[in-house]
Amino acid sequence: MHKHNHPMNCIVPPHMLETIAANGTPAQRNMAVQTLVTSAEMRGRRLALSEYLAAAMRQAAPGGKSRLIYDAKTGVSLPGTLVRQEGDAPTADAAVNEAYDGSGATYDLFKEVYSRDSIDGGGMQLKSTVHYRKGYDNAFWNGEQMVYGDGDEDLPEQDRLFNRFTISIDIIGHELTHGVTQFEAKLVYSYQPGALNESMSDVFGSLVKQRVRNQSAVQADWIIGEGLFTPNVNGVGIRSMKEPGTAYNDPVLGKDPQPGHMKDYVNTTSDNGGVHINSGIPNRAFYITAMELGGYAWEKAGQIWYVTLRDKLTANSQFQDCANLTYLTAGELFGKGSIEQLAVKKGWADVGITVDDGTTPPPPPPEPGGGCLESLLRLIGAAPAKSR
Repeated sequence: MHKHNHPMNCIVPPHMLETIAANGTPAQRNMAVQTLVTSAEMRGRRLALSEYLAAAMRQAAPGGKSRLIYDAKTGVSLPGTLVRQEGDAPTADAAVNEAYDGSGATYDLFKEVYSRDSIDGGGMQLKSTVHYRKGYDNAFWNGEQMVYGDGDEDLPEQDRLFNRFTISIDIIGHELTHGVTQFEAKLVYSYQPGALNESMSDVFGSLVKQRVRNQSAVQADWIIGEGLFTPNVNGVGIRSMKEPGTAYNDPVLGKDPQPGHMKDYVNTTSDNGGVHINSGIPNRAFYITAMELGGYAWEKAGQIWYVTLRDKLTANSQFQDCANLTYLTAGELFGKGSIEQLAVKKGWADVGITVDDGTTPPPPPPEPGGGCLESLLRLIGAAPAKSR
Protein backbone atom coordinates (compact mmCIF):
# COMPACT_ATOMS: atom_id res chain seq x y z
CA MET A 1 0.00 0.00 0.00
CA HIS A 2 1.32 3.44 -0.91
CA LYS A 3 1.74 5.98 1.84
CA HIS A 4 1.00 9.61 1.15
CA ASN A 5 2.99 11.48 3.77
CA HIS A 6 3.80 14.46 1.56
CA PRO A 7 1.08 14.89 -1.02
CA MET A 8 0.27 18.00 -2.97
CA ASN A 9 -2.62 19.15 -0.79
CA CYS A 10 -5.24 20.85 -2.98
CA ILE A 11 -8.20 22.78 -1.58
CA VAL A 12 -10.70 21.73 -4.27
CA PRO A 13 -11.30 17.99 -3.89
CA PRO A 14 -10.99 15.77 -6.97
CA HIS A 15 -14.60 14.57 -6.71
CA MET A 16 -15.79 18.15 -7.30
CA LEU A 17 -13.60 18.61 -10.38
CA GLU A 18 -14.64 15.21 -11.72
CA THR A 19 -18.30 16.17 -11.36
CA ILE A 20 -17.70 19.45 -13.21
CA ALA A 21 -15.93 17.51 -15.96
CA ALA A 22 -19.03 15.33 -16.30
CA ASN A 23 -21.78 17.94 -15.94
CA GLY A 24 -20.36 21.28 -17.06
CA THR A 25 -20.44 23.28 -20.25
CA PRO A 26 -17.59 22.62 -22.72
CA ALA A 27 -15.60 25.52 -21.23
CA GLN A 28 -16.20 24.34 -17.66
CA ARG A 29 -15.32 20.76 -18.53
CA ASN A 30 -12.10 21.87 -20.17
CA MET A 31 -11.05 23.90 -17.11
CA ALA A 32 -11.82 21.01 -14.75
CA VAL A 33 -9.89 18.49 -16.83
CA GLN A 34 -6.92 20.84 -17.13
CA THR A 35 -6.88 21.32 -13.36
CA LEU A 36 -7.08 17.57 -12.72
CA VAL A 37 -4.26 16.88 -15.18
CA THR A 38 -2.09 19.67 -13.77
CA SER A 39 -2.58 18.41 -10.21
CA ALA A 40 -1.64 14.87 -11.27
CA GLU A 41 1.48 16.16 -13.05
CA MET A 42 2.51 18.12 -9.98
CA ARG A 43 2.12 15.06 -7.75
CA GLY A 44 4.25 13.00 -10.10
CA ARG A 45 6.91 15.68 -10.31
CA ARG A 46 7.08 16.21 -6.56
CA LEU A 47 6.98 12.57 -5.47
CA ALA A 48 7.66 13.54 -1.86
CA LEU A 49 9.37 16.27 0.09
CA SER A 50 12.40 14.56 1.58
CA GLU A 51 13.42 15.00 5.18
CA TYR A 52 16.65 16.47 3.81
CA LEU A 53 14.77 19.31 2.11
CA ALA A 54 12.64 19.86 5.21
CA ALA A 55 15.80 20.12 7.31
CA ALA A 56 17.37 22.47 4.78
CA MET A 57 14.35 24.78 4.92
CA ARG A 58 14.60 24.85 8.70
CA GLN A 59 18.29 25.72 8.60
CA ALA A 60 17.65 28.55 6.12
CA ALA A 61 14.78 30.01 8.15
CA PRO A 62 15.51 33.57 9.34
CA GLY A 63 13.08 33.36 12.27
CA GLY A 64 10.10 35.63 12.87
CA LYS A 65 7.44 36.57 10.35
CA SER A 66 8.89 36.55 6.85
CA ARG A 67 6.53 36.54 3.86
CA LEU A 68 7.61 36.29 0.23
CA ILE A 69 4.99 36.65 -2.51
CA TYR A 70 5.85 35.62 -6.07
CA ASP A 71 4.04 36.01 -9.39
CA ALA A 72 4.06 33.01 -11.76
CA LYS A 73 2.53 35.22 -14.50
CA THR A 74 0.29 32.32 -15.59
CA GLY A 75 3.36 30.12 -16.02
CA VAL A 76 4.38 26.95 -14.20
CA SER A 77 7.84 27.85 -12.88
CA LEU A 78 7.95 28.05 -9.10
CA PRO A 79 8.32 30.21 -7.21
CA GLY A 80 8.22 32.88 -9.98
CA THR A 81 9.08 36.58 -9.77
CA LEU A 82 9.30 38.12 -6.29
CA VAL A 83 6.75 40.96 -6.11
CA ARG A 84 6.28 41.63 -2.39
CA GLN A 85 8.17 40.70 0.74
CA GLU A 86 7.90 41.32 4.47
CA GLY A 87 7.35 44.98 5.24
CA ASP A 88 6.60 46.08 1.66
CA ALA A 89 3.58 48.28 0.99
CA PRO A 90 0.51 46.76 -0.71
CA THR A 91 0.62 46.43 -4.48
CA ALA A 92 -2.09 47.06 -7.06
CA ASP A 93 -2.60 43.28 -7.39
CA ALA A 94 -5.40 41.98 -5.14
CA ALA A 95 -4.12 38.38 -5.26
CA VAL A 96 -0.65 39.46 -4.10
CA ASN A 97 -2.08 41.42 -1.19
CA GLU A 98 -4.51 38.66 -0.19
CA ALA A 99 -1.74 36.06 -0.17
CA TYR A 100 0.44 38.40 1.90
CA ASP A 101 -2.31 39.24 4.41
CA GLY A 102 -3.63 35.68 4.67
CA SER A 103 -0.24 34.11 5.28
CA GLY A 104 0.46 36.82 7.86
CA ALA A 105 -2.82 36.14 9.67
CA THR A 106 -2.02 32.43 9.72
CA TYR A 107 1.45 33.11 11.11
CA ASP A 108 -0.08 35.38 13.77
CA LEU A 109 -2.57 32.74 14.93
CA PHE A 110 0.08 30.10 15.42
CA LYS A 111 2.63 32.50 16.94
CA GLU A 112 0.47 34.69 19.15
CA VAL A 113 -1.98 32.05 20.35
CA TYR A 114 0.03 28.80 20.25
CA SER A 115 3.61 30.17 20.52
CA ARG A 116 4.63 28.49 17.27
CA ASP A 117 7.16 30.33 15.11
CA SER A 118 5.85 29.74 11.58
CA ILE A 119 4.83 26.52 9.85
CA ASP A 120 7.79 24.44 10.98
CA GLY A 121 8.04 25.96 14.45
CA GLY A 122 11.46 27.35 13.56
CA GLY A 123 10.78 30.54 11.65
CA MET A 124 10.31 29.09 8.17
CA GLN A 125 9.70 31.73 5.50
CA LEU A 126 6.16 31.75 4.13
CA LYS A 127 6.45 31.62 0.35
CA SER A 128 3.38 32.06 -1.84
CA THR A 129 3.01 32.10 -5.62
CA VAL A 130 -0.05 33.71 -7.26
CA HIS A 131 -1.29 33.60 -10.87
CA TYR A 132 -0.20 30.00 -11.32
CA ARG A 133 -1.01 28.73 -14.81
CA LYS A 134 -3.93 30.06 -16.83
CA GLY A 135 -7.37 29.12 -15.61
CA TYR A 136 -6.13 26.94 -12.75
CA ASP A 137 -9.05 26.08 -10.46
CA ASN A 138 -7.16 25.23 -7.29
CA ALA A 139 -4.73 26.22 -4.56
CA PHE A 140 -2.23 23.92 -2.92
CA TRP A 141 0.60 23.48 -0.44
CA ASN A 142 3.36 21.54 -2.21
CA GLY A 143 5.47 20.76 0.83
CA GLU A 144 7.55 23.91 0.50
CA GLN A 145 5.23 26.80 -0.41
CA MET A 146 1.70 27.95 -1.25
CA VAL A 147 0.48 28.13 -4.85
CA TYR A 148 -2.74 29.83 -6.01
CA GLY A 149 -4.64 29.71 -9.27
CA ASP A 150 -6.84 32.51 -10.60
CA GLY A 151 -9.97 30.43 -11.07
CA ASP A 152 -12.18 30.99 -14.10
CA GLU A 153 -11.42 34.65 -14.72
CA ASP A 154 -10.86 34.06 -18.45
CA LEU A 155 -14.14 32.22 -19.05
CA PRO A 156 -17.35 33.92 -20.19
CA GLU A 157 -19.25 35.30 -17.21
CA GLN A 158 -22.01 32.68 -17.47
CA ASP A 159 -19.46 29.82 -17.28
CA ARG A 160 -17.45 31.05 -14.31
CA LEU A 161 -17.61 28.82 -11.23
CA PHE A 162 -14.53 29.82 -9.19
CA ASN A 163 -13.12 33.19 -8.21
CA ARG A 164 -9.39 33.65 -7.55
CA PHE A 165 -8.17 31.30 -4.84
CA THR A 166 -6.63 33.95 -2.61
CA ILE A 167 -10.07 35.43 -2.02
CA SER A 168 -10.83 33.15 0.95
CA ILE A 169 -8.58 33.64 3.95
CA ASP A 170 -9.69 30.28 5.37
CA ILE A 171 -8.30 28.58 2.23
CA ILE A 172 -4.93 30.22 2.91
CA GLY A 173 -5.01 29.12 6.56
CA HIS A 174 -6.17 25.63 5.55
CA GLU A 175 -3.34 25.06 3.09
CA LEU A 176 -0.62 26.43 5.35
CA THR A 177 -1.83 24.17 8.16
CA HIS A 178 -1.00 21.21 5.92
CA GLY A 179 2.56 22.40 6.44
CA VAL A 180 2.16 22.31 10.23
CA THR A 181 0.84 18.75 10.02
CA GLN A 182 3.74 17.85 7.72
CA PHE A 183 6.24 18.94 10.38
CA GLU A 184 4.34 17.51 13.35
CA ALA A 185 1.98 14.49 13.28
CA LYS A 186 2.84 13.65 9.65
CA LEU A 187 -0.61 12.15 9.19
CA VAL A 188 -0.58 9.72 6.28
CA TYR A 189 -2.70 11.17 3.48
CA SER A 190 -5.18 8.35 3.07
CA TYR A 191 -8.38 7.06 4.71
CA GLN A 192 -8.95 8.21 8.31
CA PRO A 193 -5.44 9.65 8.92
CA GLY A 194 -5.82 11.60 5.67
CA ALA A 195 -9.29 12.81 6.68
CA LEU A 196 -7.82 13.97 10.00
CA ASN A 197 -5.11 15.76 8.01
CA GLU A 198 -7.79 17.59 6.03
CA SER A 199 -9.86 18.27 9.12
CA MET A 200 -6.94 19.82 11.00
CA SER A 201 -6.47 22.19 8.08
CA ASP A 202 -10.16 23.08 8.06
CA VAL A 203 -10.10 23.68 11.83
CA PHE A 204 -7.20 26.12 11.77
CA GLY A 205 -8.22 27.67 8.46
CA SER A 206 -11.56 28.54 10.04
CA LEU A 207 -9.85 29.81 13.20
CA VAL A 208 -7.63 32.12 11.13
CA LYS A 209 -10.75 33.66 9.58
CA GLN A 210 -12.59 33.88 12.91
CA ARG A 211 -9.66 35.60 14.60
CA VAL A 212 -9.21 38.16 11.79
CA ARG A 213 -12.92 38.93 12.02
CA ASN A 214 -12.93 38.87 15.83
CA GLN A 215 -15.83 36.41 15.77
CA SER A 216 -16.93 34.12 18.56
CA ALA A 217 -17.85 30.51 17.85
CA VAL A 218 -21.52 31.52 17.74
CA GLN A 219 -20.89 34.38 15.29
CA ALA A 220 -18.68 32.39 12.89
CA ASP A 221 -20.07 30.87 9.68
CA TRP A 222 -17.89 27.72 9.87
CA ILE A 223 -17.71 27.66 6.06
CA ILE A 224 -14.50 26.68 4.28
CA GLY A 225 -14.00 28.53 1.00
CA GLU A 226 -16.43 31.36 1.63
CA GLY A 227 -16.43 33.66 -1.40
CA LEU A 228 -14.70 31.14 -3.67
CA PHE A 229 -17.81 30.36 -5.72
CA THR A 230 -19.20 32.85 -8.24
CA PRO A 231 -22.92 33.70 -8.22
CA ASN A 232 -23.40 30.97 -10.85
CA VAL A 233 -22.97 28.30 -8.17
CA ASN A 234 -25.68 27.25 -5.73
CA GLY A 235 -23.47 27.03 -2.68
CA VAL A 236 -21.81 28.96 0.13
CA GLY A 237 -18.40 27.26 0.08
CA ILE A 238 -16.70 23.93 -0.44
CA ARG A 239 -17.37 22.56 3.06
CA SER A 240 -19.46 23.34 6.14
CA MET A 241 -18.00 22.38 9.51
CA LYS A 242 -21.31 23.15 11.18
CA GLU A 243 -23.48 21.02 8.90
CA PRO A 244 -21.32 18.76 6.71
CA GLY A 245 -23.11 17.89 3.47
CA THR A 246 -24.89 21.25 3.10
CA ALA A 247 -22.21 23.55 1.63
CA TYR A 248 -23.41 23.27 -1.97
CA ASN A 249 -26.02 21.55 -4.10
CA ASP A 250 -25.46 22.56 -7.69
CA PRO A 251 -26.32 21.08 -11.11
CA VAL A 252 -22.69 21.38 -12.25
CA LEU A 253 -20.74 20.78 -9.03
CA GLY A 254 -23.11 18.16 -7.66
CA LYS A 255 -24.12 17.86 -4.00
CA ASP A 256 -21.76 18.18 -1.06
CA PRO A 257 -21.01 14.53 -0.13
CA GLN A 258 -19.65 15.07 3.38
CA PRO A 259 -21.10 13.07 6.28
CA GLY A 260 -21.33 14.55 9.74
CA HIS A 261 -21.73 11.28 11.67
CA MET A 262 -20.01 7.91 11.72
CA LYS A 263 -23.22 6.15 10.70
CA ASP A 264 -22.85 7.85 7.31
CA TYR A 265 -19.09 7.24 6.94
CA VAL A 266 -18.24 6.85 3.25
CA ASN A 267 -16.17 3.79 2.38
CA THR A 268 -14.37 4.61 -0.86
CA THR A 269 -10.99 4.14 -2.49
CA SER A 270 -11.23 7.39 -4.48
CA ASP A 271 -9.84 10.67 -3.14
CA ASN A 272 -7.17 8.71 -1.21
CA GLY A 273 -9.90 6.92 0.68
CA GLY A 274 -12.28 9.86 0.99
CA VAL A 275 -9.96 12.29 2.78
CA HIS A 276 -11.99 15.34 1.65
CA ILE A 277 -15.29 13.58 2.33
CA ASN A 278 -15.04 11.92 5.74
CA SER A 279 -13.20 14.92 7.20
CA GLY A 280 -16.70 16.27 7.83
CA ILE A 281 -16.98 13.97 10.86
CA PRO A 282 -14.02 15.34 12.90
CA ASN A 283 -14.87 18.81 11.57
CA ARG A 284 -18.28 18.68 13.20
CA ALA A 285 -16.78 17.23 16.40
CA PHE A 286 -14.60 20.34 16.65
CA TYR A 287 -17.53 22.64 15.86
CA ILE A 288 -19.67 21.06 18.61
CA THR A 289 -16.78 21.31 21.08
CA ALA A 290 -16.26 24.98 20.26
CA MET A 291 -19.95 25.76 20.55
CA GLU A 292 -20.17 24.01 23.91
CA LEU A 293 -17.32 26.16 25.21
CA GLY A 294 -18.49 29.43 23.64
CA GLY A 295 -16.30 32.51 23.33
CA TYR A 296 -13.44 32.52 20.85
CA ALA A 297 -12.90 29.05 19.42
CA TRP A 298 -9.15 29.51 19.00
CA GLU A 299 -8.61 29.99 22.73
CA LYS A 300 -9.69 26.67 24.22
CA ALA A 301 -10.95 24.28 21.54
CA GLY A 302 -8.17 25.40 19.21
CA GLN A 303 -5.55 24.98 21.93
CA ILE A 304 -6.72 21.43 22.61
CA TRP A 305 -6.60 20.50 18.93
CA TYR A 306 -3.23 22.20 18.39
CA VAL A 307 -1.49 20.46 21.30
CA THR A 308 -2.98 17.16 20.17
CA LEU A 309 -1.66 17.71 16.63
CA ARG A 310 1.76 18.80 17.90
CA ASP A 311 2.35 16.26 20.65
CA LYS A 312 0.06 13.27 20.42
CA LEU A 313 -1.22 12.30 16.99
CA THR A 314 0.97 10.00 14.91
CA ALA A 315 1.12 9.20 11.21
CA ASN A 316 -1.54 6.49 11.30
CA SER A 317 -3.94 7.93 13.89
CA GLN A 318 -7.61 7.10 13.36
CA PHE A 319 -10.74 9.07 14.34
CA GLN A 320 -11.00 7.11 17.61
CA ASP A 321 -7.39 7.99 18.43
CA CYS A 322 -8.06 11.66 17.81
CA ALA A 323 -11.14 11.54 20.03
CA ASN A 324 -9.25 9.85 22.86
CA LEU A 325 -6.24 12.15 22.53
CA THR A 326 -8.16 15.43 22.36
CA TYR A 327 -10.07 14.30 25.46
CA LEU A 328 -6.79 13.45 27.21
CA THR A 329 -5.25 16.77 26.16
CA ALA A 330 -8.25 18.72 27.44
CA GLY A 331 -7.81 17.05 30.81
CA GLU A 332 -4.11 17.87 30.89
CA LEU A 333 -4.68 21.51 29.92
CA PHE A 334 -7.82 22.31 31.89
CA GLY A 335 -8.25 19.52 34.43
CA LYS A 336 -9.95 16.14 34.54
CA GLY A 337 -13.71 16.46 34.48
CA SER A 338 -13.42 20.11 33.46
CA ILE A 339 -15.97 21.87 31.29
CA GLU A 340 -13.43 21.79 28.49
CA GLN A 341 -12.92 18.04 28.74
CA LEU A 342 -16.67 17.39 28.87
CA ALA A 343 -17.13 19.60 25.80
CA VAL A 344 -14.64 17.48 23.87
CA LYS A 345 -16.46 14.33 24.97
CA LYS A 346 -19.77 15.73 23.75
CA GLY A 347 -18.25 16.89 20.47
CA TRP A 348 -17.16 13.39 19.57
CA ALA A 349 -20.31 11.75 20.99
CA ASP A 350 -22.46 13.89 18.69
CA VAL A 351 -20.70 12.42 15.65
CA GLY A 352 -20.98 8.84 16.91
CA ILE A 353 -17.59 8.36 18.59
CA THR A 354 -17.35 7.53 22.29
CA VAL A 355 -14.11 8.66 23.89
CA ASP A 356 -12.19 6.23 26.06
CA ASP A 357 -12.37 8.15 29.32
CA GLY A 358 -11.22 5.28 31.52
CA THR A 359 -14.68 4.57 32.94
CA THR A 360 -15.33 1.39 30.94
CA PRO A 361 -14.93 -1.49 33.42
CA PRO A 362 -12.31 -4.09 32.53
CA PRO A 363 -13.47 -7.63 31.71
CA PRO A 364 -13.80 -9.91 34.77
CA PRO A 365 -10.74 -12.03 35.53
CA PRO A 366 -10.95 -15.78 34.86
CA GLU A 367 -12.12 -17.94 37.74
CA PRO A 368 -9.26 -19.34 39.84
CA GLY A 369 -8.19 -22.74 38.62
CA GLY A 370 -10.34 -22.38 35.57
CA GLY A 371 -9.46 -22.01 31.97
CA CYS A 372 -10.74 -22.84 28.52
CA LEU A 373 -10.02 -26.56 28.81
CA GLU A 374 -11.71 -26.98 32.19
CA SER A 375 -14.76 -24.98 31.06
CA LEU A 376 -15.10 -27.14 27.97
CA LEU A 377 -14.78 -30.36 30.00
CA ARG A 378 -17.39 -29.11 32.45
CA LEU A 379 -19.82 -28.44 29.59
CA ILE A 380 -19.55 -32.02 28.40
CA GLY A 381 -19.70 -33.42 31.92
CA ALA A 382 -16.10 -34.60 32.00
CA ALA A 383 -14.98 -32.32 34.82
CA PRO A 384 -16.37 -32.14 38.31
CA ALA A 385 -18.32 -29.05 39.27
CA LYS A 386 -16.60 -26.75 41.75
CA SER A 387 -17.60 -27.18 45.35
CA ARG A 388 -19.47 -24.33 46.87
